[in-house]
Amino acid sequence: MNILVISDIHGNYPALAAVSQAAAPFDCAHILNCGDSLVYAPFPNETLDWLRRHQAFSIRGNTDDRVIKLLKGKSFKKPSKPEKRIMYTRTAAALTAENQSYLLELKKKKILRLGQAFIGLFHGSPADHEEFLSADTPDKRFKELARETSCEVVLTGHSHSPYHRRAGGVHFINPGSVGRMMDGRPDASFAILRLDNGRIEVDLHRCPYDVEAVVRAICDHQLPPIYGEMFRTGSKRVE
Repeated sequence: MNILVISDIHGNYPALAAVSQAAAPFDCAHILNCGDSLVYAPFPNETLDWLRRHQAFSIRGNTDDRVIKLLKGKSFKKPSKPEKRIMYTRTAAALTAENQSYLLELKKKKILRLGQAFIGLFHGSPADHEEFLSADTPDKRFKELARETSCEVVLTGHSHSPYHRRAGGVHFINPGSVGRMMDGRPDASFAILRLDNGRIEVDLHRCPYDVEAVVRAICDHQLPPIYGEMFRTGSKRVE
């Protein structure tokens, strides 16, 4: 059984479409999404429509949490900068009724049994919704987390850092970010998880996408142009 693992789409539908095409030859039985599906690229409905249409197993991430607060008539303290807040307010205002309902129903974690494996979906980690686990996280931390879960596979996002680590008998996998990699390469990131009679294998992948389509959409929506440069350069910020 092949499974497409994605995270941190950040409203970047052109990147998601490219990942969908790149993953097609693997004939994946399921799609697992570890959250932060929205905010920063202006394609919220296209993104959630795709997840719903493909019946992806999805959880919510911290950017999704803030959009949910706005949908509930609440506000949030961070981010405080106007050029960041507008990315959230515009996203919440743009969502269709169907996608509002879909987002409001998402949970912070999900445990699935696929084949013979129990798989946990978390945004940050099993211990903390916003914990940053990366390829450089010490083994000690992964071993601590392994003792806190009964899952054979733990899928996370949030850090935008692709990795496959094994500790305490648990496979920890982060597919990286579909829509907003921050390592200097804008290419989308995803993982293929293979389950075969108890064997667990993982391949990490990158694929190019139409970055300029995102830059044009940011301009067309009169959103801060700094985000266009972030997508172009594959960076978290532009000085």
